[in-house]
Amino acid sequence: MARRKVAETTPMSDRVAVYPGTFDPITAGHMDIISRAERFADRLIVAVAANAGKGPLFSLDERVAMVTEELAGFSTVEVRPFGTLLVDFVAECGAHIIVRGLRAVSDFEYEFQMAGMNARLAPEIETVFLMASERCQFISSRFVKEIGRLGGDIAPFVSPAVHARLRAKF
Repeated sequence: MARRKVAETTPMSDRVAVYPGTFDPITAGHMDIISRAERFADRLIVAVAANAGKGPLFSLDERVAMVTEELAGFSTVEVRPFGTLLVDFVAECGAHIIVRGLRAVSDFEYEFQMAGMNARLAPEIETVFLMASERCQFISSRFVKEIGRLGGDIAPFVSPAVHARLRAKF
C-alpha cells in the first residue's frame, strides 16, 4: 500500500487540526469540543461529512450553512464539507491532527478502532481525543432530534438559530 503524502502547502510549524462530524445538527457538545480544540490548533477545520448512510435530517448544504453560522465568531476556524476518506481529506487540508470528542466510555471503542485504522492508513496523522465537558456529556445530535421530534424542549442543547431550524423541520 502506498503511503499518502502530507500536503506540502502548509508549513510543518502550523498546527492544523480537523474536527470531522455529521453535525446533524450542531449542538452545545460540538461547540464545546470546537472551542477547546481551537486552543491547541493554529487553524481548526470543522469538516462536515456528507454521510448519507446516517440518513441526516438536514442536507449537506444545510448542515454546512448551520455550522458556518454557529462558528461566525471563531477567527481560526473554517468549515468545509467532505465526502472522501477522512485521512485523504485531512492530508488535502495540510492537517496533521484529527480531533474527536468522547462523551462516555461507550464512544471510546468505536473511536479507538477508527483511530487505529486511520493510523494504519496515514501514520503521519495523529488522532487527539477530547473528553466532553461535564455539562455536555449527555448531549448527542440523535437525542436532540428525537426530543425535538416529540415536542420536547431542546433549547438547552442547541443555539437559538439551530433551535429555529429544528422547529422548522418538525
